[in-house]
Amino acid sequence: MTDFWTSMSGFWDGSFWSGWVMALIVINYGVILLLFLWAPWVHIPTDSDGTTGHSWSHGEVREGLKNLPVWWLVLSTIGFISAFVYLTLYPAFGSVTGTKEWTSFDQMQKALAKNDEVLQPFLDRIANTPVLDLAQDPQAMRFAQRLFDDNCAACHGYDAKGVPVLGAPNLTDKTWDWGGNVDAVVATITKGRTGVMPGWEAQLGYGKVKNVAHYVLGLAGESHDSGAAAVGERVFNQTCVACHGADGKGNKLLGAPDLTSGEWKWGGTLDEVIHTIAHGRQGHMPNWDKRLSDTEIHLLAAWVLSHDNTDEAIAASH
Repeated sequence: MTDFWTSMSGFWDGSFWSGWVMALIVINYGVILLLFLWAPWVHIPTDSDGTTGHSWSHGEVREGLKNLPVWWLVLSTIGFISAFVYLTLYPAFGSVTGTKEWTSFDQMQKALAKNDEVLQPFLDRIANTPVLDLAQDPQAMRFAQRLFDDNCAACHGYDAKGVPVLGAPNLTDKTWDWGGNVDAVVATITKGRTGVMPGWEAQLGYGKVKNVAHYVLGLAGESHDSGAAAVGERVFNQTCVACHGADGKGNKLLGAPDLTSGEWKWGGTLDEVIHTIAHGRQGHMPNWDKRLSDTEIHLLAAWVLSHDNTDEAIAASH
């Protein structure tokens, strides 16, 4: 009993809402108890036929009056007492902790600790396995898929093929803006990336921008106007080579994409390419080292490199 009154000390420490919950419970319990005590003794007037006088369907249906069955009274009493016991044992009465001092948070923490205990050997194996070897491990990749779905799919899509409207690149192809070796992929996930493509319409004018767009489409082997592309090539060589290179294959130190790959982060139609050149683009990949552990990042890098896109990573490992 002492434990109960100790737990009741939470009554005085509760906030307004805790007191509000307590008041509702007390009122409801009081009303229920009153009904239990009053209902068996109350007199309800009845007609000579034993009904209350209420009728429907022109008197065809009349309201009868009988005592509640014993089984209903027994079950209701058990429920009333059980609810009171529950309020005593568990934190259901406002801010009162209950004599068992149980909380859902503590239960969750215990479950997480148990899960971590079971998971730790697997994570230790992951941490000590090279990324490219992990990419061939089905169990590791199933775990990595869950990590990707929970953290990366919102931008890159559940199939990892990118979302052009966000500028999130396709992670399953062989094109890497910032490098596709293991260290580069891990660094991208860990610290994030920010790429900025400036807008050129103010300096070049719409006509030159459109010509450059045709030239860029030509570099990627897409349908384009060859005459406009020839004019656009001169503008490209004067303006764009500093980042994208003379051959248009990009610069991984800057995150400048390879324009010959046919992969388009922001869309590859003529209008979309014109918009990119005219108004610029800015893409931001957030850093994940604050949310994910080194082992989880290690595993995600392996998942990204499990999509037949490891040529650069394999070459770098030799």
